[in-house]
Amino acid sequence: MGQSIFQPGTDVLTTRGRGKVVDVRATPSGTFVFGVEDAEGEVNYFTEKALRLAQDQG
Repeated sequence: MGQSIFQPGTDVLTTRGRGKVVDVRATPSGTFVFGVEDAEGEVNYFTEKALRLAQDQG
């Protein structure tokens, strides 16, 4: 996986809103995808390019 900054527990922003990384998987093609759980408990998978670090609000 190299030096990805997106590890389990990292707060991130996705195209669907804010969430927390809960899973990291490799696809058969060798690309890594990150499972992000949103506030409703739904997990969606995104590539690293679709994620940004969430900034603390406060």
